[in-house]
Amino acid sequence: MTPAQRHRARALGQVAVTAANPAPVRGGAAASEYELWRAKLGVDLRRLHEIQSTEAKIELKRELAPEYNDWIDGVLASEGGAEDDILTWNMIWRIDIGAFDAAMPLARYVLRHNLTLPDRFDRTAPTLICEEIAEAAIKRLGQGTEDNDENEERAAIAAMLRTLSEVNDLVEPPVDIFDQVRAKLEKAQGLALIRQVELTSPDADGPAGARRGAQERAARHLRRAIELDDTVGVKKRLEQLERAIRTAADG
Repeated sequence: MTPAQRHRARALGQVAVTAANPAPVRGGAAASEYELWRAKLGVDLRRLHEIQSTEAKIELKRELAPEYNDWIDGVLASEGGAEDDILTWNMIWRIDIGAFDAAMPLARYVLRHNLTLPDRFDRTAPTLICEEIAEAAIKRLGQGTEDNDENEERAAIAAMLRTLSEVNDLVEPPVDIFDQVRAKLEKAQGLALIRQVELTSPDADGPAGARRGAQERAARHLRRAIELDDTVGVKKRLEQLERAIRTAADG
């Protein structure tokens, strides 16, 4: 896409969806441009539907998502708040490929304007955002890290905690999601804090006992996860963590 085409996409994305009009504008260049983007989305969704491999789907989403960036930038700048499948699908793709920093501005927009997900989804937007990001974090934390550079791992965990904290803020009550989904978010935050502590030297406690404080925050998240869903699967991790906290206090 040329710079002129990118500018046009941003500009038309900004005017095509407006708060005063719950559908794309009904005439002119913006409406025509919107239909072209909708047609492209339809083609891309069919391409994804024809692929059986989850890995291959992820790779195609990774390839497709940047193609919509300029349109999405225009829609976000508009703050129009109208329903837009182009934006919601791109939010879902960005979550699917693990591009959480890129997904969160779309998630904030979707929740701020109470947008619905495409028809094929039976979850609400807050539930999907919370559950998919929490599950991705839990999966990432469960993978082996022996060969990873520790500095890179620390940075990745810090970024994960920022994302999880933001999701937590976005879906805090009175936002209505299933307790089991909220438990996954609590679990993810607890496990991420435990991993952060594991990557911190025992004698690097920092100001006001930062390492011990992270352990205690992790324990609170895990206890809350169990309160919300007794089958969330963190009881042993919580017991281990509580023993470590007691040992540190005794020492």
